[in-house]
Amino acid sequence: MNRDSRNTPSGPAAEVEAMHAQTLHPLRVAYRNRRSNTALLQSVLTAFLYDAVHKVGMHRVVIGLSGGVDSALVAYLAVEALGPDNVTAINMPYRTSNPQSAVDAHRVARETGLHYKTRDITVQVDAYFAEDAEASVLRRGNKMARERMSILYDQSAALGALVLGTSNKTELFLGYGTIFGDLASAINPIGDLYKSQVWDMARAMGVPQAIIDKHPSADLWHGQTDEEELGFTYSDVDELLHFMLERRFRHAELQALGFEPRFVERVEDLVSSSQYKRRMPLIAKVSGRSITHDFRYPRDWKR
Repeated sequence: MNRDSRNTPSGPAAEVEAMHAQTLHPLRVAYRNRRSNTALLQSVLTAFLYDAVHKVGMHRVVIGLSGGVDSALVAYLAVEALGPDNVTAINMPYRTSNPQSAVDAHRVARETGLHYKTRDITVQVDAYFAEDAEASVLRRGNKMARERMSILYDQSAALGALVLGTSNKTELFLGYGTIFGDLASAINPIGDLYKSQVWDMARAMGVPQAIIDKHPSADLWHGQTDEEELGFTYSDVDELLHFMLERRFRHAELQALGFEPRFVERVEDLVSSSQYKRRMPLIAKVSGRSITHDFRYPRDWKR
């Protein structure tokens, strides 16, 4: 995986970065020099989408197209896998959303040829909070995310289409999403790609560079950006997550690699405290064969 190209220094800054890299643990240097096999990933993910959609007897999908890189990549993958006539993208702005987001979403729709709709969510969200003016931005953001997913599932029924998820692996591990909101979907083709891999894939598949370079944002309120809210960059946390979760390094081993203890603790807390978002609802077991305990099938078995 590459580090985020937006954060790559040049000139004197590049020399400082190079000197710093010499002090890094060799494992971290090797990580930073890795390259994603984007051609193989593209082939695997498009085949996955085609198989997963048709296996349940359907051939259409619907996507929430925000104008960000994650949903843009999913749109490109879906069009390649299923054809533009079978992909519907919906942009769902709120009155405080950045107008550029809709411009970028429309550009993706135009360049891929998919079906495109706009559904403004301002009226219903404002109506809900009309008698609760002191509601926090967190509550409002969660309501917007769930309102958008409600629209996608309604359109799923109207179009006979499956809802595609657009949450990447970094967001899923950190719990950075709204349960039954943007974390909901029938199929998620990028849920096993870290954000760094999403950027790599987006470049390889021709997603407009302006979309790749923009600061990641859920666009839930004015000026909101993912990295400012989290307190660290996706590139930095992807590197830590690689060693923490892929390589299964323990806390002391991560510090030996040079990761700041407070950063490690912060990410460990985020991963552990958000586990409930990554599992099916917990069901109390009172019978011999219970869903999520004994009756567990990862794939449909009749088709």
